[in-house]
Amino acid sequence: MPTPFAPIDRSPAAPRQAAGADAGGVVLFDGHCNFCSGVVNFLIDRDPHGRLKFAALQSETGRRLLAEHGLPLPDEPDTLVVIVGGKALVRSDAALATTKYLCGLWPLARVGFLVPRFLRDLVYKLVARHRYRWFGRSEACRVPTPALRARFLD
Repeated sequence: MPTPFAPIDRSPAAPRQAAGADAGGVVLFDGHCNFCSGVVNFLIDRDPHGRLKFAALQSETGRRLLAEHGLPLPDEPDTLVVIVGGKALVRSDAALATTKYLCGLWPLARVGFLVPRFLRDLVYKLVARHRYRWFGRSEACRVPTPALRARFLD
């Protein structure tokens, strides 16, 4: 327990949360997909409290979390997975769930949950199917900067 005079670390690498605050979630993403890496950058930039953590689907942590939630790791990962409160969300549900943790007007995007899932997932699958062609692919997973390292689980 810090003394009353001890400095409090408020850096992005070590975010603090208020008592009772939502603990956040874990975002599992395709570590070889440029679009997915862009989404991770987008989320990091708009999550000032650091409530979202990240792991590539292909990483040891990603594979373990998928197995714990009964989800397979396909040969070609094609979905975003967000684990919140012990529950795994996929595709459009996962994407919309992340907006809860973002600053600005982004949480308003949750009105997307009013659109039937089959329609949301249809658009999601279209983008997922073409993401490598449209945005490219890298052979290595994202390597976070030292300041962001604490937000990546693997």
